[in-house]
Amino acid sequence: MEQILQMKKILLDKYRSFVICFEIFMVVLLLPVIYNYVPINKGTKTFYIPSSDLNEVVQTLKTNGYEVTWIDKMMLQVREIPDEGWYSVEPEEQGRFLFFQHLYKHKTNELMDVIVYAGETKEELTARLANDMKLDQKKLLAHYKNLSQFEEADILAKRYTVARKADEDATMKYIFLESRRNINEFIDEYFSYNPEPIELKIVHVIASIIQKESNSKDEMPLISSVIYNRLERDMKLQMDGTLNYGPYTRTIVTPERIRNDTSLYNTYKHKGLPPHPLSTVTIDALQAAMKPSSSDYLFFMLNPDGSHNFSASYEEHLENIRAFREYQKKKAQEANNTLTTTSNNSEA
Repeated sequence: MEQILQMKKILLDKYRSFVICFEIFMVVLLLPVIYNYVPINKGTKTFYIPSSDLNEVVQTLKTNGYEVTWIDKMMLQVREIPDEGWYSVEPEEQGRFLFFQHLYKHKTNELMDVIVYAGETKEELTARLANDMKLDQKKLLAHYKNLSQFEEADILAKRYTVARKADEDATMKYIFLESRRNINEFIDEYFSYNPEPIELKIVHVIASIIQKESNSKDEMPLISSVIYNRLERDMKLQMDGTLNYGPYTRTIVTPERIRNDTSLYNTYKHKGLPPHPLSTVTIDALQAAMKPSSSDYLFFMLNPDGSHNFSASYEEHLENIRAFREYQKKKAQEANNTLTTTSNNSEA
């Protein structure tokens, strides 16, 4: 009897072990299935991953509205960590398992180039982006203001490649990311230390004045030298470009405008730099702001071929002004003569 009970106990223990092993096996087998049906919270469907570093990928997903668990993180590593680039996803069509495991496959080729032009204000820039990408300008502008350090010039003038389906948030985040990468390279090249925000702002203000005055890469360091020379001598800058700020960015600067504008942007009335950058700038303008030409120039004046004549004395500057005004009078007379001849021929 005792032997039977002992045998029964042994069988019962083996059965229990089998049941436990079977249960563990079933749990392991069902885990991926259960995991796959855990809902994915709705996030941005088109976003930019800035690098193939796993932590960067996870952070990008989180900032775009996706909750990422330790299992999700493991799934991202199972096949291949996504490369840098634009991605378009449909999480609800894939399930959680495939969404994280196959994210690397969903890099999108539906891209378009957008150009940020030198001298644009944030309002002009966002209006054009809204038109080109069929987006909401108010939302673009709100995201711009949220990401910016300065009033203007946070975005570099250059070409950007954006996903066609990117929304306002993703578009602005990407453009700011690319700009800041370039600006960080600029900082590494021209600063031996980590500059304070006010230092960078001053460089951007000077660069924006240079950009308003000329788009010539060759002239930019010379214009920069004029700005620094006048500041060092405690002279007013007296530059028309500083009056092309905000809503006046495309307004012709006239003597009346100079008299009536009382803002700190009017460098005919106020010494020093304007309070904020004027508009977007190129990397060339930033470089010129950091590395002006060595010169004694204090003035520059437009000449007939569209470039500028630079001078160190006011007398020479006056001569350049007279020469350009004579050119303008001559062109106006030629235009008037052409108009008169056309009118006489029509009457004949």
